[in-house]
Amino acid sequence: MCRNIHQLHNFEPPATSDEIQAAALQYVRKIAGSTRPSRANQEAFDRAVAAVAAATADLLGELVTVAPPRDREVEAAKARARAEKRYAS
Repeated sequence: MCRNIHQLHNFEPPATSDEIQAAALQYVRKIAGSTRPSRANQEAFDRAVAAVAAATADLLGELVTVAPPRDREVEAAKARARAEKRYAS
């Protein structure tokens, strides 16, 4: 489940609210142990996702680095190359 959580800090352009929300959802799914909560747990699940997304946005807004921002396309190409090497038959 958590393979979909990607590093969001120090990219150009910065992480979008959709990326932050997706990471928060994946995190809560992992902690809860399920991808879909029951109706009885839906409200708590949704509150947890919102809280994690808010904390993530706050963290990303406050982090400081001297490293130059990384390019999303270059990092995606590197990840594809690693995957091709890993899963090559």
